[in-house]
Amino acid sequence: MNIEYPIRLNSYLAKSGCGSRRSCESLIQSGRVKVNMQRVTDLATKVQRDDVVMVDDISVEPVEKAFYYALYKPRGYLCTNWDPNEHLYARDLIDTPARDLLFHVGRLDRDSEGLIIYTNDGQVAQKITHPSTEIEKEYMVRTDHPVERRDMEEALRGLVIDGEVYTIKRFELYSRQWTRIILTEGKNREIRRIFEAFGYEIIELIRLRVGCIELDDLKVGHWRTITREEIQALIRGENEPLRRRREGRW
Repeated sequence: MNIEYPIRLNSYLAKSGCGSRRSCESLIQSGRVKVNMQRVTDLATKVQRDDVVMVDDISVEPVEKAFYYALYKPRGYLCTNWDPNEHLYARDLIDTPARDLLFHVGRLDRDSEGLIIYTNDGQVAQKITHPSTEIEKEYMVRTDHPVERRDMEEALRGLVIDGEVYTIKRFELYSRQWTRIILTEGKNREIRRIFEAFGYEIIELIRLRVGCIELDDLKVGHWRTITREEIQALIRGENEPLRRRREGRW
C-alpha cells in the first residue's frame, strides 16, 4: 500500500487497520477520532505524515504492507473485533503478528460458519464489498424441512421484506434439506431473512466462497494467506476460483 501525504482521514484510518473506508467514516462522524489531540468529525479532513491520529484515545498509524487472510469461521464466533459481552472473536483464530491490524470484509453472524476474509487494506475491502463489483458469495443452507423450488424461483425475481428487496442470483436444490445459494449483494442476514419469509428454519448456514476465494480444504477454525494472484482476481470481480480453474474442476 503506497501512502501519499496529505491523505484523507478515512483512508489513513483504513490503512491503519481500523476498517473499510466506509466504516472509518462512521468512526469519524461518531466523534471517536482525534487529530493532534483535537476531535475531528469532518470527513474532508486530511492529515500529514507527522500528524498524530487517535481512535478512542489510542494512537493509530498506517502500515505500508497489506495482509490478506481467509478464515473458516466456526459457529459461535463473532466477526466484530470487540463486544463487552462476548469473548469468542473470529479474528483471534488468525495466529499472526499482524492480527491486531486486521478487520473483516463483510460478515457472518454468530450462528453461521464458513469463509470470512480479513485484511488491513481498506481500499481493497471497499472494492470487494461495493455492490457494483457484483462479487458472488456462495452458501450451503440446511433447513428444517425440504425447500420448494417455487420459493427459490420467487427469490430469484426479488422478494420484498419489510420494504426492502432481497434477491438471490442462483440456486440449486442439492437434497431434500440442503440448498446451494449464490448472492451478489450481501445485505445483513439476507439469506436468513429470505428463508424465514417462506417459513423455513435454517439449521446450518455455511459460506463456501467469496468471488474467486473459496474454503476448498480449509478446516474449521483454520486460516490461510490469500495469494497476490487471488486478491488481484478478486479486485477485478472474478468469481471463478483459481484452484478450480487450474485443475479443470469448474
